[in-house]
Amino acid sequence: MQALNPDRRLVLCAGLLAPAALLGACGTPLPLNPPPGSSAAAAAAQARLMDSALAHGLEAYRQYQDISVAFTGQWRPLINGIQPEVVDRAYRGASEERLLPSLGAVAQSWRGSDDPRLRKHVFWHRGDAATARPDELGLWYDGQASTDAARAAASALVAECCGLFLLGPLWLAGRCMPIEVNGTERVNGRLCDAVQVWLRPGLGRSQQDRVTVLVDRDDQLTRRLRFTLEGFAGTRGAVAEVDWLDFSRRFGVLWPTRFYEEVVHPLRLPAHDWALSGLSVNRGFSLADLRGPNLSGAAAAPAAPL
Repeated sequence: MQALNPDRRLVLCAGLLAPAALLGACGTPLPLNPPPGSSAAAAAAQARLMDSALAHGLEAYRQYQDISVAFTGQWRPLINGIQPEVVDRAYRGASEERLLPSLGAVAQSWRGSDDPRLRKHVFWHRGDAATARPDELGLWYDGQASTDAARAAASALVAECCGLFLLGPLWLAGRCMPIEVNGTERVNGRLCDAVQVWLRPGLGRSQQDRVTVLVDRDDQLTRRLRFTLEGFAGTRGAVAEVDWLDFSRRFGVLWPTRFYEEVVHPLRLPAHDWALSGLSVNRGFSLADLRGPNLSGAAAAPAAPL
């Protein structure tokens, strides 16, 4: 009998294991509780993160009230079968996305991957503990509000990740959070410092997540983001990475324009390739323009093509 090659074994395992078990059965290899560290080490790590934020255009970013982006992309084989609620491949094709960074608000409006008539809209507004304002999530499929609990939790996670994936160190810089530099790694051949942060609250509806920002030693650019996915039951315990592969400077910020996502724990699995196809800033839209079931008002027009 012919022996199975490793890739074939992965395909068979993916088909045999239940989706939640496949990504969530093992505990995360990134400890969620921050280790005790010195204030000097934390200050050095904050400085390293700030180096990258400045290299990407922090001063210009601080002048933004709102950001409009458009993305196109392609999902890799297998991933939708393993995590259907998160990937939601039928509905998550090309997208128009809007951010109000200072308010912690995101709206994502997708067309179907294979059928552009399909529509999905997500509105996520991070809650405020100081004022006891709860998180706010709106989810619509083809103009109809959805109350599906699993889809809602997955959508909150994906929406929160929008800011992290697009902005990286700009999104993280200046936060009060545990932080350390944990050695170096090579990313696509480039030597990077591994700056680790602990977010509380975490991504989406998670209480806490851990993010590693891989900062290039030579040019201070962020090359990779590694993160836990505790905000959805089906991905709890999993770790994924997003690589920033190309860049373009617009409106004073050096933006990532090509992205590659891969699950790295509990198995290594390619997930998603996508690209920034449109970008506008300071259009003057409000929370009301994002809430759905569609983008409206000053948020409605597509982002300017790149």
